[in-house]
Amino acid sequence: QVQLVESGGGLVQAGGSLRLSCVASGLTFSRYSMGWFRQAPGKDHEFVAAIPWSGRTTDYADSVKGRFTISRDNAKNTVYLQMNSLKPEDTAVYYCAGHIDYSGTSDNPRTYEYWGQGTQVTVSS
Repeated sequence: QVQLVESGGGLVQAGGSLRLSCVASGLTFSRYSMGWFRQAPGKDHEFVAAIPWSGRTTDYADSVKGRFTISRDNAKNTVYLQMNSLKPEDTAVYYCAGHIDYSGTSDNPRTYEYWGQGTQVTVSS
């Protein structure tokens, strides 16, 4: 049974930082491209960042470039999202997701096979 479990969310003031983690089990993590998405109330899933199985490249939404960093540790079956200079508009439930890596990263949520349960990030002004 595949499980993706996120942690690290919380309440932070604008300008602050949080580090999200997502631990995967039940799959060969090093074969999967991983991504982070977020969903604010009343909105669709929004792509945030993605990283291929090798970790050699990264992809970001324009709204988070220069502020967020995605990374992975295949030995720990974990993907991270370091979020700096947080803004109130970053408030959302953040989800990690994974898909078999045949051709690199994807910003399309429908590409992803597995999803975590989400972790709430709230940024106060």
